[in-house]
This record gives sequence, structure tokens and C-alpha cells, in this order.
Amino acid sequence: MQIITTISRLAGYLGAALMALTGVMLTYEVVARYFFTRPTTWAAELSQLCLIWGCLLAMAHVLATRRHITVNAVTNLLPPPWQRICVAVALIFIIVFSGIVAIWGWDIFHDSFVRGRTTGSLLNLPTWVAELSVPVGFALLTVQSVVELAKLRTGGATSLGGSHE
Repeated sequence: MQIITTISRLAGYLGAALMALTGVMLTYEVVARYFFTRPTTWAAELSQLCLIWGCLLAMAHVLATRRHITVNAVTNLLPPPWQRICVAVALIFIIVFSGIVAIWGWDIFHDSFVRGRTTGSLLNLPTWVAELSVPVGFALLTVQSVVELAKLRTGGATSLGGSHE
């Protein structure tokens, strides 16, 4: 189980680096466009790709570190054992939903890969490059959710996110 959390952490760090890279590319595009009137043909599309991958790669790490946004005004009123039951139910929903998205996302990725679809933009990147992020990110979220559900058996968290009331 620790290996899954380690993979999630590394994916989260990679996601953060991709977000930072997105900011760098968009800043470069703004400077090139408005100060030098030389817009790029690549910055918008590659930054969008980095943003998609960054968000989806980080989901499992955010779950493992309990950084998801939660509304727990009612559940905080419950005793801790009941709070853990609420967390277990939420994790089961996450497992089912993200598992379905991972499977359907794989089908979409595979279809685009086989058909050779492209973005039709100036870079004309294959669409599967962005679409692959869906099954990868959601599969990792599914597995991390199973790990978090297993951790509940030994006590642990009473929420999936931080409480900021």
C-alpha cells in the first residue's frame, strides 16, 4: 500500500511541475505577443496539455494528503466512528466513479490512438496525448482510494479534506 501512496506523491509532484510549466509557457506567450508582437504557435496548446495532465495526475496525491475541498459542517457534529463511516461511503463512491471514468477514458484514448485523431491545430498533436491523462489519473485515484479505505480499518481520518470553518 505504501508503494501506491509513493506513486501518488510522485504523480502529484509531477502535476505541480506541469502546473508551473503552464505558467511559464503562458507568461512567455503574453510577453512574446504583447511586447514583441511575435505570438507563438505552441504555447497555448502545450500549456493546455500540461494543465490537463497536471490536474489529473495530482488527484490521488491530493486525496492521500487530505487536501480535497470538503463540506463537513454536518459530519463534524457526528461522533468519530460515524465520521469514519461517512468517509468510507465517500471513498466507495470515489472508487466506483473513478473506476468507471478510467475504463471509459481508456476506451476513448484507445479509439483516438487507433484512428490517429489529431487536434487540427497548428501543432496538430495526436488527441490521445491529452486523452491518456484521463485513464491514468482516474486509475491512480481509484487505487489510492482503495488504499485510503483500507487505512480506515485501523482508525485514522474522519474527513477527506481539511476543515476550514
